[in-house]
Formats: sequence, structure tokens, C-alpha cells
Amino acid sequence: MRIAIIGGTGFNRLPGIHFEPEIVATPYGQALVYRAVERSLFKPELELIFLSRHGVEHTIPPHRINYRANLKALAMLGVERILATFAVGSLRIDIPPLSLVALDQFLDFTQGREHTFYEGGKSGVVHVELTEPYCPALRERILSLAGDHGLVILPKATYACSNGPRLESAAEVRMMAMLGGDVVGMTGVPEVSLARELGIHYAAVAYSINYGAGLAGPITFDDSGKAERQKALVDLFIDALASPFRVPCTCQGHALVIHPPEK
Repeated sequence: MRIAIIGGTGFNRLPGIHFEPEIVATPYGQALVYRAVERSLFKPELELIFLSRHGVEHTIPPHRINYRANLKALAMLGVERILATFAVGSLRIDIPPLSLVALDQFLDFTQGREHTFYEGGKSGVVHVELTEPYCPALRERILSLAGDHGLVILPKATYACSNGPRLESAAEVRMMAMLGGDVVGMTGVPEVSLARELGIHYAAVAYSINYGAGLAGPITFDDSGKAERQKALVDLFIDALASPFRVPCTCQGHALVIHPPEK
């Protein structure tokens, strides 16, 4: 089984694992992925693929990421399960910097992004179901195994996705919180919905690096303990991705097909 980790800000590389780069040509452009070389680190039947959302040197801003190429490349490589990381600002005082949260819902405030593989005509018209946008089976594995890796992960959070690359205003932070947002980032959408369109099990953990504008004085970024937290989170992700599912999910084949794609 092929599994993948998508790394965001602060997770441009995975410590302790040697990867070889590979360029995958997709109908939506090229995507750069990395295949783990040390297969002995995992179960023999597993193959780990890593994708750095912003590039390993963090050269791609949020609004310039080719989300469709990234997700399509992983699907073309046969990836069945994805866990992703996001650096976020907190919209709530009770989610302080350095908190980890397992996302369960999202709010979309982006514009101008390519949100679907189904654009009509030959590509078809399909509406995916997103009542539970993050795979509940993977979320259960993350939460159940977190303690084994010395991590405390809050079980629920709504991710508000702004367009970036600028940070949010204090008024926008208040608005997002009033609408039910718990954390804010710039890259969670359309990644989550594209994974669902492809039938890939996808879940995500966000880590708070600051309070949103206006919540607690000037914005500062807290990245203390980064190396230790990163190593523990990567170990947890691999453990969760490799574990048998214990709860059902609707990540595959749960969509309203209006006009099927032409083959």
C-alpha cells in the first residue's frame, strides 16, 4: 500500500528519512514528490511518498500552489491514504500557540483557485459529498495513537482557509471566529476536496504558531520545540497511515454524478 504525507510550513522535509525526488507529469502540470528509500523503516508492504506543499525551500506561496497537480500525482502513483500538516493561526484563546488539532470541518474564503477535476464537457460534472470532509477512519487512528507518541491533539477544529499570502485583518479574524472557525490557514482548500474527488482517504493535523490578528496583541510566531514535535508527528502519521481502519468512512464513491467523465 502506498501512503503519503503532505507537509506544510515547517514540514518542508521529514527528519530521519532519506527520500529520492521524482517528477510526475499530470494533466494539470508537473508535481515534485519524494519516495522514501529506507523501506526497512516501515512494514514491507508500505511505500511512503512525501510532498512538500510549498517546496523544500518554501518558494511557492499559498495562492500559487498547483493543488490539482499535487493530488493527481499522488493518485497516479497509487496513494490510498494521505495525512497532511498545516501551520495555522488560532482564532480562539483556548487554542494557544504550539497546540495540535485534528481538523474535522473547514470554511472556504479563497478565490481564483482550481477547485475541481470535473469542469464539465469531457471531464464531467460531479458533486462530491463533504459532510465529513476529513476521513473519519484516519482521524480516529490519529487520535487513538497520539498518546503513544507523547502528543496531545485536540479532537476537533474547523479550519478557515484564507487566500493569502497576506495575513488576515483583525476584523477578518473576528468574522471567521463568529462563523465557527477555530484556526486559520491558507492552504487547506482545495486540497481536502480534491482528495475526496479522487477517493483518497485524507485527514490533517494543524499546529498553531500564533494567535490571529487582534486576539493577543502583536502577531508573533512561536516555533519552540519544532524538531521534537516534528519527529513525533511524523512517527504518528506513519503509524496511523499503516494501521487498519477501525471505523467506516465515505471517502470513496460518495458523490452525485450529473454527467460522467468521458473515458
